Amino acid sequence: MDQLFNRKYIVQGLFIVIALILLGKLFYIQIISDKAFVSAESNVLKKKFKYPARGAILDRNGKVIVQNEPVYDLMVIPNEVKAFDTLTLANALEITMADARKFMRRAKAKSNYQATPFVKQISVQSYARLQEIMYRFPGFSTQDRTIRHYPDSVGGQLFGYVKEVDSADIARSEGFYKPGDYKGKSGLERSYEETLRGEKGVVNTIYDVHNTPQGSYADGKYDINAVSGERLISGIDIRIQKLGEQLMNNKVGAIVAIEPATGEVLAFVSSPGYDPNLLVGRSQGNNYMGLISNPYKPSIVRPIQGKYPPGSSFKPIDALLALQEGVVDENMTFNCPGYYMAGNHKVKCEHVDGNISMRRGIARSCNTYFCHVFQKLITRNGMKAQRQTYQDWRDKIAKFGFGQKLDIDLPFEKEGYFYNADHYDKIYGKRWGYTTVISQAIGQGEITATPLQIANAMAIIANRGYYIKPHLIKAMGDRIKKEYVEKNYVGVDAKYFTPVIDGMQDCVNSGWGTATLSRIPDILLCGKTGTVQNPHGKNHSVFIGFAPRDNPKIAIAVIVENAGYGSTYAAPIASYMIEKYIKGNVTGARSAQVEWMKKQNLLPALIDKSKKPKLTKTDSLSIKKADSAKRTNDSLRIKAATQKRPLTVQLTDKQIQNSGKK
Repeated sequence: MDQLFNRKYIVQGLFIVIALILLGKLFYIQIISDKAFVSAESNVLKKKFKYPARGAILDRNGKVIVQNEPVYDLMVIPNEVKAFDTLTLANALEITMADARKFMRRAKAKSNYQATPFVKQISVQSYARLQEIMYRFPGFSTQDRTIRHYPDSVGGQLFGYVKEVDSADIARSEGFYKPGDYKGKSGLERSYEETLRGEKGVVNTIYDVHNTPQGSYADGKYDINAVSGERLISGIDIRIQKLGEQLMNNKVGAIVAIEPATGEVLAFVSSPGYDPNLLVGRSQGNNYMGLISNPYKPSIVRPIQGKYPPGSSFKPIDALLALQEGVVDENMTFNCPGYYMAGNHKVKCEHVDGNISMRRGIARSCNTYFCHVFQKLITRNGMKAQRQTYQDWRDKIAKFGFGQKLDIDLPFEKEGYFYNADHYDKIYGKRWGYTTVISQAIGQGEITATPLQIANAMAIIANRGYYIKPHLIKAMGDRIKKEYVEKNYVGVDAKYFTPVIDGMQDCVNSGWGTATLSRIPDILLCGKTGTVQNPHGKNHSVFIGFAPRDNPKIAIAVIVENAGYGSTYAAPIASYMIEKYIKGNVTGARSAQVEWMKKQNLLPALIDKSKKPKLTKTDSLSIKKADSAKRTNDSLRIKAATQKRPLTVQLTDKQIQNSGKK
């Protein structure tokens, strides 16, 4: 009996102890600590994310070129929604009742228990109307955020766009992104996403039974402040960026301008371009599909994705290597009868130059001269060693940035192609030599480069032998990006740049150069024209240059597809950009030329190949004559505009016409 009595009290004691523990825990949760209350989801306490403003982007002069605008999203938790007046809500949001029902079905499909967007980016007017009637719609709430705005409406491919994250973005983010968040998807917005996005905040708000907010819980003790993204300071000069896009209107191609001393990109023009504001707001999806379906492909970032043979703009680099290797000197001459014979293959030259040396060869862009230079380079170790000598030449050219990515701070950069000796072994076995690859002497054949690579090569010449890695952003917040200080030398002694630069100076400023119509008053521009063969249509117009000659401030590459000779379009565009950057404005009669250039439409005609008629020899000859006449007329128009200012050199009519042939 005593044993049973003892067991009774033991059991009672256990129950009392358990009860005391539970009461103590409950007392701690409700009285001492309310953290559990904050973390619990309830009908009166709601957690809302506070989205930070993305960091602004400034140009090199401190002008804001990417900023934010406030917008509001209407959020819904379907499980908390009660029967409501659909018509009233639809009218407040300026949508149809059918849309309202569709949006609710879509929200339920995403989640019944989490807040998901009902209508994104509602207007300020709709937001104001909603605040007066929100108590009638339990389960609904508003959430403020910002969207991007681009004040100058330029640089679509440069800045990129911001878009709502998808499931793959969420999975890769390790919990950072949640449905409804946004992130940079292309351009600078993508490259600097982690810097620009900032940190989300959390606000705990008490709601009454009418779904009306009553204020912050515990005076915001458990709230987390949002942290805005850092600003970026770019090297872009928005003045010449805008001018470049205007000059390239209705044209296909690219412009890249670099400050040689720092590697900072001053202008980054991809044409056709688009207004980046098109990919902001509720019409983003439709506008994006319109860009993708555009036959001229404005979605391609041509400065880093366009792959073009460099053409004659490649010749100064070959000249530098020939001087460094000692196979030629600046006074050595070769005879130009208007062509060069590579075995049984004839390489045409646009002129009959007779005996010609390096300086004049660069200024005149003589194909024959540079074929001889290439022959000297590849055969300098003997005819039997051509394969290895070619590989050595190729590797030294690669130091100028060809055939490899320059790792600019933008995504999806292409490297172009620049084949090594192994590639030719696979095609020709061991039976190949300089005559097989002679087209590379003039920047054609099996070599392509992006406009960025070509502009960087020009910065190397401007610096007399080195480059700093090209980049768009030079500072984040108050921190200067110190990684962009290393000088990358290309292995050519500084003394060898002088004769090459002399030739480039004459190309623009002499009476016999191929770009004499692009001279800039009071600025010594050194440059090189190029006419790049295009198997799919009219040749591409190319120009590279830097200015001024001493202490260069800008190096530039311009490519205009299907525009013919480099002197007609690419060279003038480059000269206007340079004058604008150095002087602040294009002055005198040249301002009229700028307006003329903006109006030129060089977009290639869109042809249905299945219905394209075959051309007879007579048709082909007529087209060739018409193109030649147009080039001459274009050059004469530019010449006529320049006659309002004195020229230092008087040109004959024949010289004027010949100046437009390269």
